[in-house]
Amino acid sequence: MSNVIYEPRGKAREYSPLALNLYTGCAHGCRYCYGPSCLQKGKDVYFAVPEPRKNIIESLKRELAQKRPTCQVMLSFVGDVYGEATDDNDVTRQALEVLLENRVPVAVLTKAGKRCLRDIELFKAFGEYIQIGASLTFDNDTDSLDWEPRAALPADRLFALEELQRAGVKTFASFEPVIKPYQSLRMMEQGLGFIDVYKVGKLNNYMGFDKGIDWTAFLQNTLDILRPAGKQIYIKHDLRLAAPSIRLYGNEVLPDEHNV
Repeated sequence: MSNVIYEPRGKAREYSPLALNLYTGCAHGCRYCYGPSCLQKGKDVYFAVPEPRKNIIESLKRELAQKRPTCQVMLSFVGDVYGEATDDNDVTRQALEVLLENRVPVAVLTKAGKRCLRDIELFKAFGEYIQIGASLTFDNDTDSLDWEPRAALPADRLFALEELQRAGVKTFASFEPVIKPYQSLRMMEQGLGFIDVYKVGKLNNYMGFDKGIDWTAFLQNTLDILRPAGKQIYIKHDLRLAAPSIRLYGNEVLPDEHNV
């Protein structure tokens, strides 16, 4: 029987050395989502309001009783642990409580905005062993609703990150996919006061959109914004390949450099 906490492969490995998936799909309905094809599910199935994985909390408890991981566990690569779900994210809270009890470092990546704030006291209980992040893609509601129809709007996501940082919770932002680079750059600027770690990628092989983007200019503009602000930065492998002339420092290319 496979472990519920597992080591992700390929591009996912850049986000975390370990991961835990709690739900069967995702209701956000993002146009670029890899989930339906990766899991070989139709979009109508994958994008339906998901249920928690069967017996996931019992399996997690049993696994942690045998071996406790000491490196970061990401929630999650299948679905959004704070997105709309049949259990109103109760299994997310239960999983966090189990992980906290077992002193497991955790990262959460969400597009659900302030829905995650319901667990802010639980996040604080982790101390330095948790970081909460948001995927930031567009700087306006029109594009966000077009591409990510049931995810939180941009201002909602920024609000959540600001509240988390104010509460002393480490924050990060994932800029991937980058569909309209100038909007991603604006979102980077808007988050400078409350985003601790920036993880920046690109758009890959989606309807040819990525072929028309000057990735060298985008990466240089990214660094011009983030370096003077003293931000922790990770530049993903695909963006590095697309902009090979840009010089990067060691701590900007190590995927585990900014884990908890």
